[in-house]
Amino acid sequence: MTVPAPRVSTTQFDTNELVINMGPQHPSTHGVLRVVLRLDGERVLDADCVIGYIHRGVEKLCENRDWTHIVLLTDRMDYVAAATNNLGYVEAVEKLMQIEVPRRARYLRTVLAELQRIASHCLWLGTHAMDIGAMTVLLYAFREREFVLDLFEEFCGARLTYNSMRVGGLPLDVPPGWDRKVRAFCDLMEGKLDDYETLLTNNRIWLKRTRDVGVISAEEAIGLGLCGPPLRGSGVSRDLRKDEPNAAYEEFDFDIPLGTRGDTYDRYLIRMEEFRQSIRIVRQALDGLPEGPIMGKVPRLLKPPAGETYHAIESPKGELGYFLVSDGKSTNPYRFRVRPPSFCNLQGLKRLVRGHLVADVVALIGTIDIVLGEVDR
Repeated sequence: MTVPAPRVSTTQFDTNELVINMGPQHPSTHGVLRVVLRLDGERVLDADCVIGYIHRGVEKLCENRDWTHIVLLTDRMDYVAAATNNLGYVEAVEKLMQIEVPRRARYLRTVLAELQRIASHCLWLGTHAMDIGAMTVLLYAFREREFVLDLFEEFCGARLTYNSMRVGGLPLDVPPGWDRKVRAFCDLMEGKLDDYETLLTNNRIWLKRTRDVGVISAEEAIGLGLCGPPLRGSGVSRDLRKDEPNAAYEEFDFDIPLGTRGDTYDRYLIRMEEFRQSIRIVRQALDGLPEGPIMGKVPRLLKPPAGETYHAIESPKGELGYFLVSDGKSTNPYRFRVRPPSFCNLQGLKRLVRGHLVADVVALIGTIDIVLGEVDR
């Protein structure tokens, strides 16, 4: 009897593809995110984002809270940009109830929103640079962020979750001398931006890690529903401060920076220019700050008429929208829904990482600037 020769398998160890988990505790994912990567060596073939690890049911909580109490809960979504969360919500209620906000309050809201944009971008810049290996920028950016937190603390007594706005206006006026401190900070911040750019913008390592990494065209960005800097980085001019002005933005002159390549480097340059435009807006608002009340005429018990509304603002991360439904009877919303920019931008990660190295995944998570408190809610 002839014994057949053993068959040699060429796929005995099947090393062509490898599936690994990045997270959910990975320190570079800006929250509790799990990314399931399919790899060919160091090259990413595909990726799936697994979210929900810090889901708290914020929307359902808001449907069981008084309209005025919900401001507290909006702080807990994008917790590094709480003031803009507050702004989007209170303006949505004001739109639903046709409440007129005093001009001084609208100016101060604009100042607070732009200071919040600067603080949020400082955290983004520091962590994004650190993810790629630039430790010094983290220390510099967090130093400047502390100055903004000091200004918020002086205004409302808090440094992270502010509860800084009310339906109809603001809870209180700015303290004496606060505007001078804001001006001094703007002067300081302009010089610090030059320091950041000296460290990064023409740094050959930074260019290697960001140029032509995560390129996405304008058509793809629109198709994926991207917003904010990731969308403008692809050359799409969409900024709600210009397109659908809220607060007092229609009274100020500022520019919307746009990218040309749609890569990680363009998205970095856009946010750096947004720093400067925010300073420009703040100075104009302080120069023209009107006198008068900071609270409009609002009933003691909020009970909007039956109806629904959607209102969106340009948060530091993109379009932050609130969809509210009132039944006209209850003091709670019948339906409360949030359109969070972090959640919408995160769906672009799968497209961005394909074809890049594992080391680039962290840089690409940083370039879309997500906060998982807003993604999961």
